[in-house]
Amino acid sequence: MYSSSSGCWLLQQESMSRCYLRGFKAKATGPNTIEYKIGEIFGEIKNRIQSGYNLREIIEHIDELRFRSQMEKHELSHLYEAKIKNKGSGVEDYTPRPLIRTIVRAVQPKIGEKIYVGAGGSSDFLCEAYDYLKETNPKLTTSQSRTLKESAFYGEEKTSLAFVITIMNMILHGIEEPNIIHTSTLSENRAGVQEKDRYDVIFAHLPLGGKEFLFLQHIVKMLKAGGRAGVVIDKTFLSNTDDASVNLRNLLLGNCNLHTVLDCPGGTFQGEGINPVVLFFEKGRPTHGVWFYRLDLCRNMGRPNTLNDADLAEFIELQKTFANSPRSWHVDAKNIDQSKFDLSAKNPKLTNL
Repeated sequence: MYSSSSGCWLLQQESMSRCYLRGFKAKATGPNTIEYKIGEIFGEIKNRIQSGYNLREIIEHIDELRFRSQMEKHELSHLYEAKIKNKGSGVEDYTPRPLIRTIVRAVQPKIGEKIYVGAGGSSDFLCEAYDYLKETNPKLTTSQSRTLKESAFYGEEKTSLAFVITIMNMILHGIEEPNIIHTSTLSENRAGVQEKDRYDVIFAHLPLGGKEFLFLQHIVKMLKAGGRAGVVIDKTFLSNTDDASVNLRNLLLGNCNLHTVLDCPGGTFQGEGINPVVLFFEKGRPTHGVWFYRLDLCRNMGRPNTLNDADLAEFIELQKTFANSPRSWHVDAKNIDQSKFDLSAKNPKLTNL
């Protein structure tokens, strides 16, 4: 048994350890080192365990964990992500992993490209892009491996908790030096942004509310010419008649090739009352036509009937060639209303959609 004095001693040791790890930031050789990131993490963490007994029990369980192999790190990463998912919107708007994988595969990032998450979160898009790049490049050179760990993935996060989750998730996943900045994306001055500061690939699940459109404008601005994006947004964006929505759709269609719209069913996001769509576009040339795919699963979404990889397999296959099917169709840009730029096209083959 532990005495009250030993419990107090343990809490004191925890506080000292936290201060020591926080000091890594000041001692690091630069902001992109793992030492700097660890210092940032422990600079944000506040201990809410008031009982020395509980802390001792937690430490004993942690002591049983192993970190000796990459496989064990990945197992811990998956456990960590499961905890994030179970917290739901209390931490973030959790994007289903099968949808993230589908978006990454449709955008097809490449080694050497700078990949950016445009609206924070737990960095699931970046982790999935990392897995995709390793899967599609099974024989990485030393230089390519270093690029993936140090200079491929970028992001910004405003809130302290989400920032810590983002950094931890990426480090556990194998991205040892993530380029994640603790800042408010929309408060940064982008007036003088140059092409060298922009990104080749951007992923985002845009937050609901008025800032949704501001984030989409930010994404278009931060894409390089020829850059590609996969963005989750509320379906109402496709048809809202307010001036902000109309002007933004006009901007998107005029400055980017909006080649694909994936229409997801309600219930895709647990706990969110939205019908999401995913916009896929390339910056630098206007839209000539939009390929729509309606994901009609013929079942009620939600636990235990959550989205899975098989649900999206047909989309992945058909999107490669923008093929027409009972669930997919093409709309020529000249047939899009030039006054409202309404994108809520209906499937011409099915009257019930």
